Amino acid sequence: MNKFVRRIFVYTLGLWVLAFGVAVSVNSNLGVSPVNSLPYVISLISGEELGYCVIVVFLVYILAQAIILRKEFQWFSLFQILCSTAFGYFVDLSKWVLGDFALPTYAGRLVMLAVSIVLVSIGVFLYLSVNLMNMPMEGLTKAMSQKIFKKMQFHEVKIVTDCAVVGLGIILSLVFLGELQGIREGTVLSALLVGKVMKRLQKWWLPGIEKFCYSPNEG
Repeated sequence: MNKFVRRIFVYTLGLWVLAFGVAVSVNSNLGVSPVNSLPYVISLISGEELGYCVIVVFLVYILAQAIILRKEFQWFSLFQILCSTAFGYFVDLSKWVLGDFALPTYAGRLVMLAVSIVLVSIGVFLYLSVNLMNMPMEGLTKAMSQKIFKKMQFHEVKIVTDCAVVGLGIILSLVFLGELQGIREGTVLSALLVGKVMKRLQKWWLPGIEKFCYSPNEG
């Protein structure tokens, strides 16, 4: 298995773990994760399928990257569209695997929320660690860290972007739905904690991932 194939494997695994984390957050009924919060609210408002809304919102994120980076925006980044489509498929597949599974009681749902936060953190860490292609949300976060929040580390900027997306979702939900739907305490906790968990993962796992993906003994 050569280096590039290993990187693709880790990247795809990351997308799958991230998607499964999103599905677990949906089933916890404590609020969808920040990754899907805005598309979810827009799907409730518009009546469109969640997957379609994910693609539309992610296209807006790609456009925002182009505006922020300007001449530094590379055409290769447009492949984020394909990654977004794959992610949407993985989310639907994960939801099918989980079905209606949910732990009873509020404590059980908190356990599911904790699991989803860890899974989302692992997924984002894995696909970012191999430096192949950002998902639009992380691509936007990287663009902002390069051009706007230059003195902040990536995981800190991610907290900012996650909170901003959640805030926009709350506003849209209250204005168009008349109540808060899909965004609850779990969404806020995910926005605040995913970046912190990623920081720990980078310290513990990054050397192993780099050794696996970039072994000098493989072509």
